[in-house]
Amino acid sequence: MIGMELDSDIIDYIDTDSDNAGINAEFKIYGDEVLYEVGYTITFSKVENGAVIEREFLNCSVNQDGNRTNKNIFMDYKRSEPDVIFKPQKRLDELIGRDREKRTDLIVARKMAEKSNCSYIFGENSREVFNSETSDEFSNYTMVINALFNYALKDLFVIKSSHSGMISANFLLPMAFRVEKEKMGMKGDFVIPLTAPAVLDAERKNLLIEIVDQINTVLYTIIPKMKIEIKDYGKQAMDSGEDGWKVELMSVRKDKKPIPIRMESDGIIKIISILNALIQAFGNPSICLVIDELDSGIFEYMLGELLDIFRKSAKGQLIFTSHNLRALEMLDKESIMFSTVNPSNRYIHMKNVKGTNNLRSMYIRSITLGGQDELIYEETDSLKIARAFRKAGRSLQHE
Repeated sequence: MIGMELDSDIIDYIDTDSDNAGINAEFKIYGDEVLYEVGYTITFSKVENGAVIEREFLNCSVNQDGNRTNKNIFMDYKRSEPDVIFKPQKRLDELIGRDREKRTDLIVARKMAEKSNCSYIFGENSREVFNSETSDEFSNYTMVINALFNYALKDLFVIKSSHSGMISANFLLPMAFRVEKEKMGMKGDFVIPLTAPAVLDAERKNLLIEIVDQINTVLYTIIPKMKIEIKDYGKQAMDSGEDGWKVELMSVRKDKKPIPIRMESDGIIKIISILNALIQAFGNPSICLVIDELDSGIFEYMLGELLDIFRKSAKGQLIFTSHNLRALEMLDKESIMFSTVNPSNRYIHMKNVKGTNNLRSMYIRSITLGGQDELIYEETDSLKIARAFRKAGRSLQHE
């Protein structure tokens, strides 16, 4: 949705028994006295050297003055139809009219998107055409495309499990961040080495100061009497010849001498790495923060407190995976999906849950006794496991 080339590893997300995979996401875009309900669907297909976008389309309904239009497709791209710019023809006519140059630009944009393996709808060349002068009929659709692009660019965070892996390896500290710069949200990962000080130019140093200031606003309430500070070792020439500053992140606790941040536990470093993004998601209703294995390294009780605070007061969305069952005691049952062993129905809500039920206990009971629509755990036999360990141990002794 930001129009960038697909990662080469996208093929690894397609099931080995399938030739393609699809994603559908639903959005609500709030305008002045109007609500757009938008769906974005994309299908990937395997090819010899990876995966490509086989099809993508947007549909939209408009809610205004108490009336809601049908949710119709307004832009549909299919790789298998090279002679069709996009469907439906009515929307295409609204966009280009009799402008042959605009038609040519769209054809070129399509070929460029396929060559660079990026989205045709959200690719840079396509958006240039959409943002040129268009008919009033298509202007609403241009607004929708721009809104989704800006959302993905500024407000959608995805923090993978590899984020925690870098911390566990005591190698890098990637701090997810979002700051306002000249009326434009700027987001990304600010990566700081854990093994040695970093050399930053003036712009990156100022950005780090801003990120640290935001983190410190909340950090001392989560980890009492703790804050982080930037230790400045002074100027140092960068490889480019420009002035740089040698800096290191330090952990500061009351009445204690500062220590390098790498000496803190993985859990504390993990919280620091995602805290700026959590702050953004807490206060901004447009933010969606997605974290794989949120519980990795974080103390169970602290995890529960953070989830409870978000459940009660957060404005944005927090979507996460976890193996820690503490989340079951802190979140509403409607907010929790359970994985199953059925690849055709991988995620379910727990059924027959009453307000007085302890969801954690109910989940464990469902593992041992069943009672749900799907099997949620492949049963293991502790006796067989113990026997296998003894057999493996004897074979090692024999060797």
